[in-house]
Amino acid sequence: MSTIETDNKGAEASISVAQADSIESDANKNVKHFKYDKDLRRQRLANGPSAKDIFTIFCAGFALISDGYQNNVMSMLNKVFALKYPKVFNADMSTNVSNASLIATIFGQVVIGLTADYIGRKWSIITGSVFLVVGSAMCAASHGVTVEGMFWMLIISRGVTGFGIGAEYPSSSVSASEAANETVKRRGGAFILCTNLPLSFGGPFALIIFLIVNKICGPKHLEALWRTMFAIGCFWPLSVFYFRLKLATSELYKKNAIKKTTAPYWLALKYYWPRLLGTCLSWFLYDFVTFPNGIFSSGIISNVIKDKNDLEKIAEWNLLLGVLALPGVFVGAWLNDRIGRKYTIMIGFSGYIVFGLIVGIAYHKVKKITGLFIVLYGLMMSMGNLGPGDGMGLVSSESFATPIRGTCYGLSAAIGKVGAVVGTKSFTPIQKNLGNQWTFIIAAICGLAGVLVTLILIPHLNDDDLMEEDVKFKNYLIDNGWKGHFGTEEYDVEQDSDFTDVDSTKSEDIVEKPQTHKI
Repeated sequence: MSTIETDNKGAEASISVAQADSIESDANKNVKHFKYDKDLRRQRLANGPSAKDIFTIFCAGFALISDGYQNNVMSMLNKVFALKYPKVFNADMSTNVSNASLIATIFGQVVIGLTADYIGRKWSIITGSVFLVVGSAMCAASHGVTVEGMFWMLIISRGVTGFGIGAEYPSSSVSASEAANETVKRRGGAFILCTNLPLSFGGPFALIIFLIVNKICGPKHLEALWRTMFAIGCFWPLSVFYFRLKLATSELYKKNAIKKTTAPYWLALKYYWPRLLGTCLSWFLYDFVTFPNGIFSSGIISNVIKDKNDLEKIAEWNLLLGVLALPGVFVGAWLNDRIGRKYTIMIGFSGYIVFGLIVGIAYHKVKKITGLFIVLYGLMMSMGNLGPGDGMGLVSSESFATPIRGTCYGLSAAIGKVGAVVGTKSFTPIQKNLGNQWTFIIAAICGLAGVLVTLILIPHLNDDDLMEEDVKFKNYLIDNGWKGHFGTEEYDVEQDSDFTDVDSTKSEDIVEKPQTHKI
């Protein structure tokens, strides 16, 4: 922690020195520093939300319903495949199909996270939409010479879909955060309602669609059921594809992107490593719990009801579970704007401890009362949405400067998906070797670990201006001798009214040599 504190203090010091009449600024005229103007922030907020920013936030987040749909569609289809193809769709095949999407999501998050910082947010979002549409269509059309061959085709198709899901996370969330920063005073709630709410709503939406399609197809046409469910996944990204083509580039990205040279990742890591470690670990713990509980929720519920093969009954209880988890999104959005991100995430992880231990310790008694079991299970998932579900995307989009925001967000989310893969892979062995109750006890243990990680490593943020973080990071790079260009080609930093050239008599953006400030 000492390294980053020193670096942050150095960055803050450089701003204060730049604003004052520094003796050393006269001695070295070749150094360019930037200062943060609070008055311009007030002016932007005073004008109120602009139509452009609202449009960007909406279009960036709306199609995340599709991501939530794709993440949760396998919950019921796992049960459908087991009934339709019992000889082939065993535990290993179920895990392979589920993990194909998760592993591809990891690649999508890392690759598109990097490219979002280089080619821009807009084209990264469009790339994600294309992969989602193509992947969903491939899933619906999966065929093979044998049933096993069909499932391997489905695994590949789920991989394509997963890459699209992964692409959506950094590109859409970062774009929404930067747009919200322009004119929305309480950015946290707006960001959550446009990102995590669609993601969380995707689960109940998938179950509602399943109940409708299941009623139409009936138990004798299960193949038509699962193909239709996959095909419907194309709808949401297609519905906003045209509008995403019209997205505007945020002012933050125009002013602060590093496009002409390679971003100084080593310096960025030295500066941000505690925050990056915190977002990665917290997201890992959250996804380790929430993803297997989402994917295998049908199996969990079937263990506590009488007819384990009644698809409609399982889907109805699953829908109730998903609906119970939604209020956490709204409460979390409200809390993030009042008490900040850090404490809200800690409250959410604490919910895992409380409800995980209640269900885990009293499992054999609670499972006999299906309604009570679903309510407690739903409250545990709701606390996950309230805390890390709402907070991790928000914190990851606010903790890092614009030039590396997509990369750090993508890496944090990717480590989270590693947790999802590990959790999915270990879920069935835990149930078989330790008992069903241990899935909840381990969730409580992860909740405790999440509280500690958040307390130590996650910064206390509460709608701070992202522009100010950019100033600190850019001055840190300058003080460490980095020579490069900030801003896109169409943006002239010299005309930037938010960043003032204080220490330099030159108009170039290239830093000639670093300046050492003595405070």
